Amino acid sequence: MNPSVGVVIPTRGDRPGPLRAALEGVLGQDPAQVVVVADGGDPVDVAEQVADVVAATRGRVQVLPNRLSPGLPGARNTGIAALTTDLVAFCDDDDLWLPGKLPAQIAALGDAEFASCAIEVEYGSRVVPRTAGRSQVRVADLVRSRMMMVHSSTFLFRRGALWVDESAPGGQNEDWDLALRAARRQPIVHVDRPLVRVRWGGSQYVTRWADRIAGLEWMLARHPELAADPTGAARVYGQLAFHHAALGRRREAGRWALRAFSARRGELRAPIALAVATGLVSAHAVLAVLHTRGHGI
Repeated sequence: MNPSVGVVIPTRGDRPGPLRAALEGVLGQDPAQVVVVADGGDPVDVAEQVADVVAATRGRVQVLPNRLSPGLPGARNTGIAALTTDLVAFCDDDDLWLPGKLPAQIAALGDAEFASCAIEVEYGSRVVPRTAGRSQVRVADLVRSRMMMVHSSTFLFRRGALWVDESAPGGQNEDWDLALRAARRQPIVHVDRPLVRVRWGGSQYVTRWADRIAGLEWMLARHPELAADPTGAARVYGQLAFHHAALGRRREAGRWALRAFSARRGELRAPIALAVATGLVSAHAVLAVLHTRGHGI
């Protein structure tokens, strides 16, 4: 007998179109429960936006306010706390589960605690697959690379095993932190087929540079192994350089770029950050080019 699955969908309440698509994609895979958590929005308004979809499920969908700390981590934990299922899955309100996502992950999970899957990134008219080339993800993998295919909308895990850390500044990197903590307990089972479409272009987090800096500093303090691995350290330092450059902080951008070069001379984020810091190119232009290729900074 397959384990029961509950799905948590956080939303701000001002994106009824994407939320409806996300909800329909999730419901097409027959989960036992779905909890839509309104973070900073009126749950009554959110419920009205998708009332016809909710009504057709005969009680399988709840729309709740975020009852914990404001932001994405609190919204996710509110949803987890409301579920009674064996497994928990996440789906962001601007992403889309593709057919077969849940069955493939449940079949692969076995006795493990946590599963992810490959994704495809949609940006404008382009759709780019992002696969991992492996069936397990370990701590060392997530230290060397953020592994964006281990995305929050792919997460499936045993209820009660893990909670989202609500101390993540601005909700930044809570998903990376959760994946690292899961992999520390046992390897993450990864289905390396694109089973989630991640839609870029509408995220509220991408250009919140100060929050992104705080989130990376939080990760460095919380996971010392990030600074111990030269490749992982250079990547994070290069990102910090880029975010400071985007804020016009040339001195800080230069300092972090130097640290990135010191950790690994081939780290390309460092010269990109310096180009932004000196005004040769804008941060937004860099992100636009990267996003069309299915990559972030």
